[in-house]
Amino acid sequence: MFGIGLPELLVIMVIAVVFIGPKKLPEIARSLGRGMNEFRRATQDIKQSFDVEADVISPGTTLETLPAKPTQDGEGEGSQTPEKEDSAAHD
Repeated sequence: MFGIGLPELLVIMVIAVVFIGPKKLPEIARSLGRGMNEFRRATQDIKQSFDVEADVISPGTTLETLPAKPTQDGEGEGSQTPEKEDSAAHD
């Protein structure tokens, strides 16, 4: 744990009690713990969203295998409308 042993930790605690005071120390420690917990949760959420994006775009995916972007009319690039498909099937 960061190379801090028991003697160093005790010295830090004594200094904290002297400078902060025994009444404020639990409040500050509680606030610090809550802040660290919130930071850890936010980090996990970001990591999870990156993992979801990585699952959507797998390592073997290239630009050619990605789905086409929809155009303004809502159709994907290169896709045919039903009328074009029907006329292509009858030819």
